[in-house]
Amino acid sequence: MTPRRPIEIVGGGLAGLSLGLALRRAAVPVTIFEAGDYPRHRVCGEFITGLAPATIARLGLAPFLADALHHREVAWFIGSGADGPPARLQKLPSPALGLSRHALDHRLAEAFIAAGGDLRTRTRVADTASDPGRVWATGRRRGQSPWLGLKIHARGLALSRDLELHLGDFAYVGLAPVEDGSVNVCGLFRRRELCAKGAHLLLGYLQAAGLTVLAARLAASALEAASFCAVAAVGFDRHVAAPADHRVCLGDTCARIPPFTGNGMSMAFQSAETALAPLLAYSCGATDWTATCQAIHHALRRRFRLRLATATAVHPFLFHPTRQRLLAALNRAHLLPLRPLYAALH
Repeated sequence: MTPRRPIEIVGGGLAGLSLGLALRRAAVPVTIFEAGDYPRHRVCGEFITGLAPATIARLGLAPFLADALHHREVAWFIGSGADGPPARLQKLPSPALGLSRHALDHRLAEAFIAAGGDLRTRTRVADTASDPGRVWATGRRRGQSPWLGLKIHARGLALSRDLELHLGDFAYVGLAPVEDGSVNVCGLFRRRELCAKGAHLLLGYLQAAGLTVLAARLAASALEAASFCAVAAVGFDRHVAAPADHRVCLGDTCARIPPFTGNGMSMAFQSAETALAPLLAYSCGATDWTATCQAIHHALRRRFRLRLATATAVHPFLFHPTRQRLLAALNRAHLLPLRPLYAALH
């Protein structure tokens, strides 16, 4: 039998780990280079929507998602009105899965090693080469952006519904229960000059965004300091990025969608699923690397084009106070098409 061509994956997040594990199950030699280590916390909404059973089956994800919480209803709050009834209740067409990246990444990493994969943590690869067989799944691309992402886990934080989404002045914050009784609190904020660190920085941003009731709720809960993390210069994509040379880009390296969709984790898995068959064909010698890169890029564009365009159009209405008021007015008039928007975003 002809030896399989090896695959190298730069980046051990959801896309890189799930792809590496699926390739190893097909006896492909795989090495993953990861700059960090496991387990680790990540700035992430930590709820997954739009992940089809077929994707779960193709990537063999079921064992890792078995204890994920099932969320079926979202409560939307605008401004400091979180002490009153939600501005809108949204029933999800299918349950969103709640599971922390701290648990999920670690499980996938252990399974990859158990399947014979070579996982090299605390290892960086220079972004200069587009060697055949090398896949880039390094997360968000660096760039200029005024947005800041903050995340922390809280205990003893009661929610009005399965999920809560809070819109503030140039900010939105999602609350999603995960395993072990914790609630993931993850927000996107326009950067401000605030002198604080850790949980106090998040509380300060909530206050500055006018989300005073939410800030008080968090301050009264037990915040897990070790889970706090931040990411600066957060940007989002209108379309799948065209690679500068012959390379495969997956996950956030391929395209980053605004977090209110709950679709970032799902897109990471879906991009791995999209790349799997072409990479298997390359590894078997059925195609060359240039054709493999082109096939994956075109498939990713077809798969994600509509949802990225829709998210880009909706995103500004969640940040700007004037546009938030327009959303609220449309909601009161029962003119807010949440179900069609959900379908387009997934």
